[in-house]
Amino acid sequence: MKKFTLIAFMVLSSIGLFAQNHGVAPLAKGDMQLNFGTGYTRYGFPIIGTFDYAVHKDVTIGGTFGFYFKPNVNAFNVGLILRGDYHWNYLLGIPNNIDFYSGARIGMLFGTDFKMDIGIQIGGRYYWSDKWGVMLEMIGSSNYGFNAGISMKL
Repeated sequence: MKKFTLIAFMVLSSIGLFAQNHGVAPLAKGDMQLNFGTGYTRYGFPIIGTFDYAVHKDVTIGGTFGFYFKPNVNAFNVGLILRGDYHWNYLLGIPNNIDFYSGARIGMLFGTDFKMDIGIQIGGRYYWSDKWGVMLEMIGSSNYGFNAGISMKL
């Protein structure tokens, strides 16, 4: 966990130092976005959908719904996770087509197993248009791993 925190801090700090224009929040208050993707976690390979709602230019709240498959074990779980994220763009001067965030999560996975998911996430998005982008997110919790996929601003 210490390595994860150190790497996250270094990445966020270096992005802030090398940003080429004044930081603008990628989502304004009241904006929403959807994320769809897959990845790898302790509980299997997920197919996830995430919803984010901007309650402030730097803060989003939302949730994640996912199906988690564990090959060769016949394990299947459904995850429901509430999350909140702080978006570092404005504070660090990051351009608005790049979105770096970190936050906390709490939820549960149920199905073959029942597991609580409490922890943190750090991630980023690159928007190639005003509406579409790609995302990568690292999870540090009881369900550690990563998610990658597509983001769509609503």
